[in-house]
Parts: sequence; C-alpha cells; structure tokens
Amino acid sequence: MIYLLINLVSMSVKVNITSKGIQKVLKNYNEKQAIAEYIWNGFDANANTIHVDYVANSLGLLAQLTIADNGYGINFDRLQQKFDPFFESEKSIQIVAPKHTSKMHGRNGVGRLTFFTFAHDAVWHTTYQSEQGFRYGEIQISTGGLNSYSHDFTTAPSNTGETGTTVSFTNLRISQQDVEETVLPFLINEFCWFIELNKHKNYSIIVNGEALDFSSNVKTLEEFNLFYPDTAVTFKIKYVHWKENLHKELSKYYFLASGEEIYKDYTTLNKKSDDYFHSVYIDSDFFRDFDFKSFENEGQVAIFGAAKSSAEYRFLIKALTEYLKSKRKPFLKEYANRLVETYEQDEIFPVYATEREKELRKPALVNLIKALYEVEPKLFSSLNTDQKKTFVRLIDLLMRSNLRDEIFEMFNDMIELEAEEQDELLQLIKGLDERE
Repeated sequence: MIYLLINLVSMSVKVNITSKGIQKVLKNYNEKQAIAEYIWNGFDANANTIHVDYVANSLGLLAQLTIADNGYGINFDRLQQKFDPFFESEKSIQIVAPKHTSKMHGRNGVGRLTFFTFAHDAVWHTTYQSEQGFRYGEIQISTGGLNSYSHDFTTAPSNTGETGTTVSFTNLRISQQDVEETVLPFLINEFCWFIELNKHKNYSIIVNGEALDFSSNVKTLEEFNLFYPDTAVTFKIKYVHWKENLHKELSKYYFLASGEEIYKDYTTLNKKSDDYFHSVYIDSDFFRDFDFKSFENEGQVAIFGAAKSSAEYRFLIKALTEYLKSKRKPFLKEYANRLVETYEQDEIFPVYATEREKELRKPALVNLIKALYEVEPKLFSSLNTDQKKTFVRLIDLLMRSNLRDEIFEMFNDMIELEAEEQDELLQLIKGLDERE
C-alpha cells in the first residue's frame, strides 16, 4: 500500500517496507560501497564528471559530504520508480556489475537508500529538462524513515541551462581519516577500469577540487596494434595490469568501435585465483556491426556483420591470450616468491631433524611449491593454515620417497593442463634439484 500526504508545497510518499526492513535488505553495504553507488548513479545518468566534496570539523569528523554530477537529473514524473524500493521481501540485495555492458551499473536506484551506512540525512537537489524547460526539485530522506521520502517540485523552472544532481549528506558518522584512508582507495579500485574505458570522454571524479588519481592502481599500461592481413583489419589494443582487484568487475576484454563500448566479456585468464588483475581495451571498426551473441548458439550464423566464429575474431583472441600468458608469467614468479615468504612466516614448511637434512630437502620442496604455483595458483587459494601444512608436507613426503612420477600424476589429475603445460610440469618435477 502507498500512502500520500499532500500539502500546498510538497509531497511525502511512504513505500511498502519498513525502514528497518530496508536496512536489512541492504545489509551487505558498508560506507565505501554506498558512496561508490552514489557515484555510479551519476555515471548512469550520463554524467562525465562527479564532484565529491567534504568538510571536517575540529574533531576530524565529517560535518558535510556532497556528491554532485552533471547528468540528466531525476525526472519528477519517474520519481516513484527511482525512490520506491521495487522489492517486497527482506531478502538481502547486492548490486552486481553488468555482465556485457558498462552503460548501466545501478539497479533502478536501490543504491540511493544506502546512505544509512554513513549518514542520518540525505537531500537531493536535482535539475532535469522537461518539455516545459528546466525543472528543479528537492527530495529528502532520513535514516529513521527510509521508507518515506518528501519532495518539493514547486520551484519555478531553472534558467541555468544545466542538468545534474547534488546529494548532500548531514549528521555523518565517518571521519576525514575514514574517507582518506579507506573510502578514496576503494573508489580508485572501483572506478579505475571505468575511467580508463571512458578516457577519451574525459570522465573524472573530482575530490575537494582535485582529480582522483587512478594511475596509482596501474602496475603496467601498454598500447599496441594487432593487424589481420587477410582482410586488413586493425585492432588497437590497450592493456592495463592493475595492482589491486577491481571488486565486482573482474578481468575483462572491452570491445569498442570509435571509442564507444559495444560489448565486454571475461578474458581467458580471468578467475585464475592468482591476483593477476587486468583489463584489455580493443578498439576497431570491425566491431561496429559485430554479432557477439551468434557464437553462443552452435550453427547460428550472423546475418549482418561479423561474429565470434570469424577468422579475424579468432586471430584476435588467440593473439591476446598468448600476450596475456606472456605478461602473467613474470607476475606469477613474483607472487610465487611472495607465497614462499608467507609460508616461511606462518611456519608452513616441515621441521627437519637436522640442519643437514634441511639443506638437502628444503630447497627442492620450495622449488616445487613455486613451480606448482606458476602452473596453477588455484591449488593454493582458500586453504587455511592446517590445510597448507598438510598439502606441503604431503608433497615433501612424496619427494622424500623419490616418487616424482607419482607427484606428476597426482597434479596432472588435479589440474587441467594443456599438453605444453604438462611437459613443462613434468620437466620441472624431474629437474627440481637443478632449478634455481
């Protein structure tokens, strides 16, 4: 049931779920994710610039926080769709990244109610363009009444000639230190791939007058062309290796035509459990009429334009897969060394009876651990301390019994390896004593 309270200048709307129910539904959110959702709302409204401004009091607590965008604003005729939660149960909701496009990230405004994680009050000042001209209005919500919002759209048409929305948060429960040490690093990892995707459009997030520096999360950036000679198709490639994870976005290919995103999909090295976070941006007119879905149904042929079954696309993906593998190898060597250091600190390796035995046995064990990590990092993910000790000491026992063929067979059964990787693993196991 929807209740309406009307006076001469404003309207209050109550939606069909309690305030505590809304907080329960959105219980997975913290202040970092909530602030990110308000920024996504701006980009979803076709903004290219988001301003985040905050002021702290003498105690270091935030006195005010505003997030402003130059998007198309909130259409008053669609206000109920934007602010009424469209769910009726109290099942937890988690907003997920879109699978094949980056154009709409939000979920019909659900994220607009997450401010309860860091503030008590929120006020939206928005300007949009109607058939009658520019219109201005305000919407207000408090944490104690998330199921009820008031709005005032009686203000005369705005003559600014600019649309956009500014959300002001007051009675805040976060500090300047929280923002600078926790929220801003989170925003860098959340939006770095998206800002890079829209770099030609000069997308930016401005924090207290200064552009947020997304390059701080860039480990490597390379640009090059791939040329398919048979049909003279050129693909412009931008590869970015990120230092830290991209939250829900994961590692993807972004297919563009003249800078506009057409489609995106996971790279062949996504979800390898190795912290190799990367994005590949591919720009070519070849994708302008490309049918990305036809290949999903065997035997279906694209009527217009090319498809994933085309020689050009197969050439592109094969070349990029080899390229990514070559970039991943030194990264895995680096992380294999880190893994061993961590295992040393956590006392995962066996305790040997004598120093002589340790000198004879431990180097080969360490080398095999490194080799296995380089072949399949997933073997070492999600293990607790006891599982790590058991795993490592089982390998040590097999090596001590000189059962190297058995070691190979065991891991060959555990890991899906290509023929080349099988040969590499076999040679590594047989040549452990010579491995540096």
